[in-house]
Amino acid sequence: MRDTLHERRNTIEVKIYYEDTDCGGVVYYANYLRYFERARTHYLEDRGLSVAGLMYEGTVFVVVHAEVNYRSPARYGDTLVIETVVSDMTAASFTFAHVVKDKVSGRVVAEGSARLAATDGNGKVKRLDKVTVAAIQSEGHSAERRHA
Repeated sequence: MRDTLHERRNTIEVKIYYEDTDCGGVVYYANYLRYFERARTHYLEDRGLSVAGLMYEGTVFVVVHAEVNYRSPARYGDTLVIETVVSDMTAASFTFAHVVKDKVSGRVVAEGSARLAATDGNGKVKRLDKVTVAAIQSEGHSAERRHA
């Protein structure tokens, strides 16, 4: 059986501004976690899921594990392409995997992941409902999204 979960990817672009860089002129290491958050939000929105709407309905996603592997530096003026897939799902959590590449050269800048658990807003873990699972596993509305 073919594993199609990994084929359901979203792509966004992030332009690097001066504010994104450290004193050495490269993207500050923690900013990649912010870019991953944007990519996750786009992934969910592209599948009809609003983070704010889910919160209003009583489902809050919390990051329970995150990691980043830095491969090469990105600098002011670069445009990064972030590819995002859901790499794993359980009854109450799912993992996003991210690959960050330089748009021009295609070189890998960073790779990372974040595991999110569904909670009830009071910190109690809860099962993902069938509608949310189906949306997360869907193809989405577009293959690419851009963010400037």
